[in-house]
Amino acid sequence: MNTRSSFEIRQYEFNPDLLQKFQSNAYVNGLWPLVYILSDKAIKEAYIGETTDALSRMSNHLKNNSKNKLTVVHLITSDKFNKSATLDIESNLIQYLSGDGQYKLLNANIGLANHTYYQKNEIYWDIFKTIWNELKSEGITQKTLEQINNSDLFKYSPYKSLTVEQKDGLVDIMKGLLSKNTRSTIVEGGAGTGKTILAIYLFKLLNTEITDFNLKEFEKDEKGFLKLVAELKNVYPNPSMALVVPMSSFRSTLKKVFKNIKGLNAKMVIGPSEVTDTKYDILVVDESHRLRRRVNLGTYFGVFDKVSEKLKLDKNSCSELDWIIKQGKRQILFYDANQSIKPSDAKKESFDKLKSLPGTIIKTLKSQFRVKGGNGYVAYIDQLLNCMFRKNEITFSSENYEFILFDSLEEMIAAIKKQENKFGLSRLVAGYSWEWVSKNKNTHDIIIDNVKLKWNSVSNDWVNSENSINEVGCIHTTQGYDLNYTGIIFGNEISFDKSKNEIIIKPENYFDKNGKQSIKTSQELKDYIINIYKTMMLRGIKGTYIYVCDENLREYFKKHISIYENESSYKIIPLNKEVPNSVPFYDLTVAAGSFSELQEKPEKQWIKLPDKFPAKKDHFVCKVVGESMNEEIPNGSLCLFKIDQGGSRNGKIVLVEHYDRQDPDFGSIFTVKYYHSEKNENEEGWSHSAITLKPSSTISSYKDLILDKSDVDSFKIVGIFVDVLKQE
Repeated sequence: MNTRSSFEIRQYEFNPDLLQKFQSNAYVNGLWPLVYILSDKAIKEAYIGETTDALSRMSNHLKNNSKNKLTVVHLITSDKFNKSATLDIESNLIQYLSGDGQYKLLNANIGLANHTYYQKNEIYWDIFKTIWNELKSEGITQKTLEQINNSDLFKYSPYKSLTVEQKDGLVDIMKGLLSKNTRSTIVEGGAGTGKTILAIYLFKLLNTEITDFNLKEFEKDEKGFLKLVAELKNVYPNPSMALVVPMSSFRSTLKKVFKNIKGLNAKMVIGPSEVTDTKYDILVVDESHRLRRRVNLGTYFGVFDKVSEKLKLDKNSCSELDWIIKQGKRQILFYDANQSIKPSDAKKESFDKLKSLPGTIIKTLKSQFRVKGGNGYVAYIDQLLNCMFRKNEITFSSENYEFILFDSLEEMIAAIKKQENKFGLSRLVAGYSWEWVSKNKNTHDIIIDNVKLKWNSVSNDWVNSENSINEVGCIHTTQGYDLNYTGIIFGNEISFDKSKNEIIIKPENYFDKNGKQSIKTSQELKDYIINIYKTMMLRGIKGTYIYVCDENLREYFKKHISIYENESSYKIIPLNKEVPNSVPFYDLTVAAGSFSELQEKPEKQWIKLPDKFPAKKDHFVCKVVGESMNEEIPNGSLCLFKIDQGGSRNGKIVLVEHYDRQDPDFGSIFTVKYYHSEKNENEEGWSHSAITLKPSSTISSYKDLILDKSDVDSFKIVGIFVDVLKQE
């Protein structure tokens, strides 16, 4: 099915005249399910909705004081739409437009659809992607779906569809806030179970007017949930609340997220020491296992003592957890004892004491949302690091997750950089087995064989910093963050005792001074170091790569982790040696003639495709050079295209042959760009009024190529981009 021909996007001015103009739209008059976007570029606000009664809905919006400030409506219609499809597309648009960052949404965050329906994945996801590309070509959105998927604004957005487990957790938290007998709620869950998402979701919920709520997601319990929300808004009409984040790097990231959400602001995200001046109705603490006590605090000792004194607490026995309890009328603590990584962290016993109080309720999150290996991978890591395998236990295997051990650090670094080029957010991290000497010197910190590396050059938001792909992060710069692929270097501070069949620690090789001092037993140090590696091994969404310095530990891991096998590169094969699953390869950078001439040449070459791309007769491969499309296609990539068969190409990446112009990157008459066309319609049909070929580049000097009527006959769409095969 041609997904583009299955929908239409029409733009209208959003004013009282709109209702009259809607009369000519068959989908509006026919009461078809449709999706719409209200927006205003000046105030940078938007609202997304779906309806079967657009006339009534727009009439209501025009009377709404917040929505009638918007100036444009884009109506998305299709004869393929049903109610399930429009709910799904509405939900996706809300989530991705919020992550795009160009507009703050007026939507509430309750009621996003998350259900399965007929051909949801087979047809409607492709329709949504094509809709998004057209919205991007028209400037309504600015980023690709892939870019948004990697952004913190999307990952930590409150516009998420909650699972049954998360909904239950939300309801329990709300009931706790309403109960006179409950003061503290502790939400326990391992890394990747969605604790941060639930914390931010709660903030958006409590800072949204009840009239803006969309309760479609809670159909069965709609009345009960609405009653609960109404009670909550009545008790907390304008709550004083803050999100306390102990780690400064992650705190900076969440400040940026809050800044871009309607109803929230960066000042709501604070450090523990900032609770002193205000008594809060609600204090929410993310990563509460990282709240500190008076141990190994370095320069923070002075601040800790001053705050403790101000709050009239004994500095020697209290912790930041006590600050939270004293300053918040209600506390919600998101907690994971297994992510406590330093002796300065508040003791588990302090949380256990709080749990035992009659005014505390406990909720547990179990489902894994980050790593695609799921709960099975999480359990496997726990077994691996605690040496719980039976002798006949096989290695971890999953079609959805890469868990690989490398014998060569160079090969692991190359693999991480390859995934960075393909997916982004792929980083090297390591245990504290090397001193940070490059902080004050132009030297390297980590030297392994011929490989020389530096620790992270910045502390705040290192994961997203400019040079992070060439550096090595530590636990403090990665805890709380999502990555696509994590490459972990196990240092010489961690080894394996064959005779005892257990992991052991070598304290002399552990260089985190603040993480080592004041530790009384070797078991305590081992627990912290195991927690560090476990936390890092649960960062990667798509995969985790491992390199081990210690020979004994490497030998143990080899029994339980798949070994990396170097992939052979895709080989360009002469025509007379064509093999199965191969397609023609055309080198456009040296092309002297037209594409049709290239196809007819007997000496044309072939390329064997990887198994995930079944060869088709209308497919071919060429190399895309230059930086004009580097946000989508890295310079020098081998790309798979399919021959253009006509129809609309709006919002798609196309390979264009232009007889009168030469692309400076290709050095030939070919170019690759996003396609966008504007059409004129009259009694004789339609015709192009203008065609724009848009770059997608981090380099601003690349400009749109605009083709007017006189240019239309001098260019040809050769192919439609399918995917990147290889970054050379």
